[in-house]
Amino acid sequence: MLARASQGEALYGINTGFGSFANVRLPAAQLAQLQTNIIRSHACGVGDALDVESVRAMMIVLAASLARAHSGVRAAVIDSLIAHLNLGLTPVVPSRGSVGASGDLAPLAHIAQGLMGEGMMIVNDTVIAAEAAHRAAAIGALTLAEKEGLALINGTHLMSALGALAVTDVQHLMHAALVANAMALDGCRAATSVLDERIHAVRKQPGQQRVAAILANLTHNSQIGPAHAAGDPRVQDPYALRASPQVLGAVLDAVTFVRDTVERELGAVTDNPLVFARESSWDVLSGANFHGMPLAIALDLLKIALSHLAGIAERRIYWALSGHDRENKLPAHLSAHPGINSGFMIVQYAAAACCNELRTLAYPSSVGNISTCAGIEDYNSMGATSALHAREAIRIARDVIACELLVMAQAIDIQRPLLSGAGVEHAHRLVRTVVKPLDEDRSPAPDIAAISQLIASGALVIPEVDLT
Repeated sequence: MLARASQGEALYGINTGFGSFANVRLPAAQLAQLQTNIIRSHACGVGDALDVESVRAMMIVLAASLARAHSGVRAAVIDSLIAHLNLGLTPVVPSRGSVGASGDLAPLAHIAQGLMGEGMMIVNDTVIAAEAAHRAAAIGALTLAEKEGLALINGTHLMSALGALAVTDVQHLMHAALVANAMALDGCRAATSVLDERIHAVRKQPGQQRVAAILANLTHNSQIGPAHAAGDPRVQDPYALRASPQVLGAVLDAVTFVRDTVERELGAVTDNPLVFARESSWDVLSGANFHGMPLAIALDLLKIALSHLAGIAERRIYWALSGHDRENKLPAHLSAHPGINSGFMIVQYAAAACCNELRTLAYPSSVGNISTCAGIEDYNSMGATSALHAREAIRIARDVIACELLVMAQAIDIQRPLLSGAGVEHAHRLVRTVVKPLDEDRSPAPDIAAISQLIASGALVIPEVDLT
C-alpha cells in the first residue's frame, strides 16, 4: 500500500486526511505521523471510564477483526493487543464519545493510545501512566505504520463488545425471569391450563411456544394446581399471569434476534478502507462497514424487550402483594403479621421505580441522528449509546426479577405443604441458599442484592429451562 500511495494513487486514510479532510493529499514522509496523529486527536472520550471487562472485550474483538487480514496492518499490531491482554494491561477508556459510525472512534483511540505508551493504564486495579505500565511489564510501545492508526479505531468494536457481554447477561436474566414466572403461577395459584401447547401452536410464534413449554416443564406435576382445580370461582387470571407466554415469548424472540446479530458482528471486519488480496496485488476499497446501525437497532430492540420482561414481572409482584385475590391464600404484602409488619410492601415500589427507569432507557438511541465531521459523516447510528444503555437496562431489569423471586419464593412457602413442580422447587431451593424466609420485617435490600447476584452468576440457568 505504501508503494501505491507513493506512486500518487489516492488511498483514503493512508495518504489522505480523514473525514472532511479526505481531499488533502500527504507526502510519503508524513504517512506514519498521520497515523499517530489520528490516535492522539481522536482520543477525545468523556465521562466515567468503562469497566475493565468491557475494555478487554473491546480489545479481543478488535484483535480478531484485524486478524482477518482485510485491514492492512502488520502482525505487530495484533501481537501488541494480545500482549496487553495477556499481561493484564488495560487502557483507561472513557465511556462516552462514540456516535456509532466511522467506528467507535474515541473509545478505540484511547485503546490505541495505550498501545503507543500514552494515556493511562489499569494494572492490578491501579491506574498508572501507560509508559510506566510498559516499563514494569517490559513491553515496548507500538509505533504505527501507514493505515494502522485508522484500522485501530475505524470499527464497531465497542458496540460489538458491549453487545456480546449483554447477550451473555441477558441469557442468564431470561432464565431467571422464566423461573420467577413459573414460581408466580403456583405461588399465586394461577391456572396453568393457559400453558396448553394447543393454544400456542395456533398462534405460530416460536418464542411464545417455547416459553409456554418451559413454564409447563417447570410446573410439571405440581401439587398446587390440582389443589384448587375444583370449586375455584375464578375464570381467568390477570394478564401478567395468563399472557406471560405471549409477552415473554416476544421478549425471547427479540433476544434471539439480538444474539444472532451480535454473533455475526463478532465474526466481521468493520474497518475502512478494506484490503482484498489479488494474485499479484490488492484492492483497497472504501465502504462503510464501520456503520453501527445493525447493532444499534438490535440493541435498541433489546432495551424495549427488557422493559417488558421487567414490566410484566412487576405486575405479578403487585398482584401477589395486593391481597385482592382471596383464592390464592396470600396475605396482603405477604406479611406474617399484617399491620405490625409491612412485609414486602415496598419491594413492589422498588420494582416500579426500576420499571420507570427502564421505560426511559428504552427510548431508541438509533433514531436520534446528529451529523458530524462537517457533514461528511451525515447519518450516524448512535449505537454506542444503545449498547451502554442496554447494559444498564440489563442491570436494572435483573433487580426487578430479583424482587419477583424474593416475593414468589415467599408465596411458594405460604402454599406449603403443597409442592410445586420439580423445576420450581429446584429454583426455590437456590433462592433459599442466599435468602431466608420472611418471618418478621427486615430490610429487603440485601436480599434483593443477593438474588440479583445469583442471577448474574448464572446459578439460575437450570436444566428445566431450555431456551433453544
